[in-house]
Amino acid sequence: MTYPTDPRVDVYIGALPGWQRDICQRVRDLVHAADPEVTETIKRTDRPYFVLDGNICALQAARDHVNVFLYDGGIVPDPQGIITGGHDNKTARTVAIRKDETINAPVLAAMFAQIIANNRVGGWRKLKPAT
Repeated sequence: MTYPTDPRVDVYIGALPGWQRDICQRVRDLVHAADPEVTETIKRTDRPYFVLDGNICALQAARDHVNVFLYDGGIVPDPQGIITGGHDNKTARTVAIRKDETINAPVLAAMFAQIIANNRVGGWRKLKPAT
């Protein structure tokens, strides 16, 4: 798969241990596959973000896992329970992927596609029902 990349994201991913590099690259491929208009950038000094009419997700490598932050305001369904943190967060939830874990690519890709669709109609803030 080919898509435009941000060299700063290449540097971030390239500096990681092999297993984290593999996870980040797989997630990067999935988010770009969700829509060819997805772009990538660096925010918060060094964190890779993937955007299209708003944030879709961000990557952050931790000691024993990689966090994929989903910027969905908690409204994208998680029928297979891949969300591991941030259940009560008002802006982003987390999918933590550890070494030797298999990424649930179909479910994560569907979440990316839903976040993009939501972004295109104004984002989760506009879509989220008032509580």
